[in-house]
This record gives sequence, structure tokens and C-alpha cells, in this order.
Amino acid sequence: MSESTTVQATVNPNKALWEKGDFTQIADTMRESGTALVSKLGIKPGMDVLDLGCGDGTTALPEARLGARVVGVDIAANLVAAANKRIKEEGLTNITVKEGDATNLQEIPNESFDLVVSIFGAMFAPKPFDVAKEMVRVVRKGGRIVMGNWIPNDPTLVAQILKISSAYTPPPPEGFVSPMLWGVEDQVKERFAQAGIPPENITFERDTWIFYGLYSPTTFFEKFRQFYGPTMNAFEAAEKNGKSADLQRELEELFNKENRSGNANTTSIPATFLRVMVKK
Repeated sequence: MSESTTVQATVNPNKALWEKGDFTQIADTMRESGTALVSKLGIKPGMDVLDLGCGDGTTALPEARLGARVVGVDIAANLVAAANKRIKEEGLTNITVKEGDATNLQEIPNESFDLVVSIFGAMFAPKPFDVAKEMVRVVRKGGRIVMGNWIPNDPTLVAQILKISSAYTPPPPEGFVSPMLWGVEDQVKERFAQAGIPPENITFERDTWIFYGLYSPTTFFEKFRQFYGPTMNAFEAAEKNGKSADLQRELEELFNKENRSGNANTTSIPATFLRVMVKK
């Protein structure tokens, strides 16, 4: 087997999905909500924080600004590079971002962190039971895990983008577990139970994330079409079936309907998510 064949055989589909577009184009609309969420997490200077599925640092950088020692991990090399560029530009010295897989944090020793944060990150990794096990393994006794997860069939933006897109894509492979199940409380309890966390140590809260942009909702939709891996895949599949115009119409209508800015030329779209809080 040649070296190139070996590489092709070991491509991680989750890595390929998130490296496909340029999620920084979406993340730019998420900064204010990222900072607001981090401000609620009780982060103190000197805390050790792991931000899992950190992207280009939407929550990891605010954690570092509060004085925590932050390690960010993401599966996408382009997002790791973008995070490190932002870190350098801000002159932050208490944060490191590197490539890694939420299902196997092999380079991180047991009980290394006071807090593990994953906002719309680890939920997209395959093998959710492995993800829960790894998060529990790397957090210290008495430490916490906080996840932000989209909720299946929720009427707000992101759940609807994923729902609409899925109707245009081929069925997932056998054994595929929907990332949206991280937004179901009983599923979350079962996953952490297998990692040794009793249900009374898990609490849930519905929270709101707001996407802001100084451009129209239609322009925001175009960013999802061009730069967001799942939507890009949906359009590729729809084009093969001659249905890309239908998909475009559905998504454009969704973005404009959900806009709360009161101005057709600016975007302010709320999206409901499940905040999961776990105490070890």
C-alpha cells in the first residue's frame, strides 16, 4: 500500500467536514454571545480551563482574558491556525490552541483541568460516549464540565438549518449518531452516567445565543452556504438532484424570518441551545 493510499484510508470524516469551509466567517457573528456566556461560568484567574472543539477561539479567548490558563483543542487545522493568529494579535500568553480529537484526548493527562467547556464543539464529534468519558477523565475531582448543545427540532435558527439541510442530503451511514442528541437531556444523562457521573450532578438550562452581523440576513445565509461544512454538503447533494434552488429558498426564508434586528440590512438572530452543567 502506497503512502498516499494510507493517508486516504485514514481521513477522519469529522475533520474533513470542519476543514471544508471557513467557519471563522460564521464565528465572527458569535463573538458577543461567546463573551457573554463565558462571563457566567465563574472563571477566576489561575484556573485551568480546557475548551474542547474551540474553533477559532470564540469562547477560549474570553476565558483567557479572564485570567484562566486555557488549552483549546479543535479537530480542524485551519481553525487552530485561525485561533493562534487571534491569540498572537491580542498578545495573550496564557492560552494554547492545538489540534486534537474530542473522542480521544490522548495527550492530556487525567484530572488536568478545573473546567472543561465545549460550546457547539464536542457535540459534533462521533462516539458521544467516548466524548463524555474523555471530558470526565481530564477534569479534576470537584471540577465542572459545561457544554452548549443545539436542540433537535427546536424552532430557532441552527436546529432548523440542520433539519432543512438533512432533508436534501443522503441518509447518514449505518451506525451514525446524530449530534443533535446532545440536546436531549436523557441522552446526556446516559452518556455521563457511563462515565461515572450520577444524574444529580447534571443540570440543564435553556439559553439563547445571538448571531450578530452588520449585513442582511440573506448575506448571512450566503456565509453558511459558502463556508459552513454541513450546509456546503447539503448544497452539493441538492445540486446533484436539481434541488439547490429549493434548498436556497427554504434557508433564505428561514434566515429572514428569524431576524430580530428590525432592519433588513442588519442581522440579529437568536438561537436556543441547551446548557449542560456537570459536576465531577
